Amino acid sequence: QVQLVESGGGLVQAGGSLRLSCAASGRTFTTYAMGWFRQAPGKEREFVAAISWNGDSTYYADSVKGRFTISRDNAKNTVYLQMNSLKPEDTAVYYCAARGRNPSTVSASYDYWGQGTQVTVSS
Repeated sequence: QVQLVESGGGLVQAGGSLRLSCAASGRTFTTYAMGWFRQAPGKEREFVAAISWNGDSTYYADSVKGRFTISRDNAKNTVYLQMNSLKPEDTAVYYCAARGRNPSTVSASYDYWGQGTQVTVSS
């Protein structure tokens, strides 16, 4: 069992930056691939970024490539999402998720989810 708690969301102006954190409980964090997803009002949840258990492999949605960076610190049981050059269309609730296999862009394939953190980008 893994429990995930996101933090770091907030209100930022377009062009600004935020860093989201996702703290995981449990001693088996290093066996999980991690992902970030987001859901805007009235829209389906969409993939943002994913990272392998050791951080060697990362994946990004085209819409965030070059602006967002996913990373993890296994010693701290934490995964991060650095978001730069934010745009109003990045406004959403951001969720982190864990799966005990390779990273995936498919939300339904993840086993554990956090409660989400709101990111609002003003124009």
